[in-house]
Amino acid sequence: MAWLRLPDWLQEWASLAIPVAQALGILLAAWLLLRLLRIVVRRTCDHYRLPAQVAVSARRLLGVLLYVSAFMLALGRLGVSGNVLWTALTGFTAVAAVAFFAAWSVLSNIFCSVLILTTRPFRVHDHIEVLENGDKPGLRGRVIDINLLYTTLLEEDALRGDTVLQIPNSHFFQRTTRRWRSGAPPTTTSPE
Repeated sequence: MAWLRLPDWLQEWASLAIPVAQALGILLAAWLLLRLLRIVVRRTCDHYRLPAQVAVSARRLLGVLLYVSAFMLALGRLGVSGNVLWTALTGFTAVAAVAFFAAWSVLSNIFCSVLILTTRPFRVHDHIEVLENGDKPGLRGRVIDINLLYTTLLEEDALRGDTVLQIPNSHFFQRTTRRWRSGAPPTTTSPE
């Protein structure tokens, strides 16, 4: 069998080409298997008259599971350890989750500012009051600014002086807001 021995340069090429071909074969097999599974899902949904959303969800779930598995197997054939990939994936997911929850308040306020600016529940120069419940007075003033995080109200008080309130934009979607478009709100007088 000595006559079947490959030259050294070809052995180096084979040691690289064989794992790459195996990885490509795994990905091709996954693609073919997914095509077959999509046909099965379509026929099953047609036979049992399932809604289209079930078919779409099943195809997407199967596609994600199959491609992730095939990708992991292909990387394994190329010499990447599954444990290393799993550790990296879970570590990245944990960091992303912590960052998402840490930034949730800021992201919520930014999203709410976009909603305030597009739906226009109030505008700059409107007089508004953010009520705690229907019967309790809340934060009140004239809107002087709406930015990505806060809505700024000018609270005018002859006795204490003017004050500026910065209310997080998400607060307006958690409470009832009363507004007066023209002029200042009526002052409440105590009964005599």
